[in-house]
Amino acid sequence: MVNIVVSTSLKHDIPLEKMAATLSNTEYNPEQFPGLVIRIKEPKTSALIFSSGKVVCTGARSMDKVEESIKKIIKSLEKINVKITIKP
Repeated sequence: MVNIVVSTSLKHDIPLEKMAATLSNTEYNPEQFPGLVIRIKEPKTSALIFSSGKVVCTGARSMDKVEESIKKIIKSLEKINVKITIKP
């Protein structure tokens, strides 16, 4: 069994409050932890997203699944008008 952990940067400030308020699959409790947790159903992964734009993705079984998860996170960000222009 493989569990890949990947860290990347989206090179963009992320409005975590707005993300938590808008997206249902997120947990954000800034008093306890500065990052927002987003859970992705398919592929089954979780990611920590920080306001600096750093993202740590865990739970993927392959690099393809990691890329798929990061793409879904970027799509979620587009819903709250955060445009990610780089390829992480």
